[in-house]
Amino acid sequence: MNNENRKLRIALTKGRLEKDTVGLLEKIGYDCSAVHDKGRKLILPVGDRIEVVLAKAADVITYVEHGVCDMGVVGKDTIMEMSGKFFEVADLGFGRCKFALAGKKGTNFYEGFNVKTIATKYPNVSRSFFEKKGMDVDIVKIEGSVELAPLLDLADAIVDIVETGTTLKENGLEVFEDVAPISARLIVNTVSLKIRQQEIEELIKSIEENL
Repeated sequence: MNNENRKLRIALTKGRLEKDTVGLLEKIGYDCSAVHDKGRKLILPVGDRIEVVLAKAADVITYVEHGVCDMGVVGKDTIMEMSGKFFEVADLGFGRCKFALAGKKGTNFYEGFNVKTIATKYPNVSRSFFEKKGMDVDIVKIEGSVELAPLLDLADAIVDIVETGTTLKENGLEVFEDVAPISARLIVNTVSLKIRQQEIEELIKSIEENL
């Protein structure tokens, strides 16, 4: 699957992480004009030695894990929810936010002995958080606006990504507890790191020097 002769291939999470990573590559000195003028293209050259693949966050992990991309930039939230076999080599510092436990303002989540119901898009992260606390919870997976669950009395609380907390406040919710910090991470395929060690380590060093 890994090809020493092809360009070093980096999967980028579409959107803000893509823009921030491109900015970082430009700071290092790479020509990212093809990415700026991408149109609908999903595989784009960056200088002579690198090409980037634009993908959804979960797919970045899949592509790196299977070796079709050597490296990837993805949020810690996706890494925590999906896990997988790859090396997490650098915290890129951008895309900062957090996982938080939140619910209706003024309620005491930890009161009483009944099994709590948690609504979330991230069942694995939520399960792990409450297991560490020794708490038994029921988890309901929600695909859309998780904030609705406590308002409709579907759940006692939610575990979700919080950036500014504005959406919570506007819906009468508040953060009960921080679960984990999140930021963009650089991940590397395990085989690629052996086969293309010098090339990858040089790029990692350049990235870290320009953070």
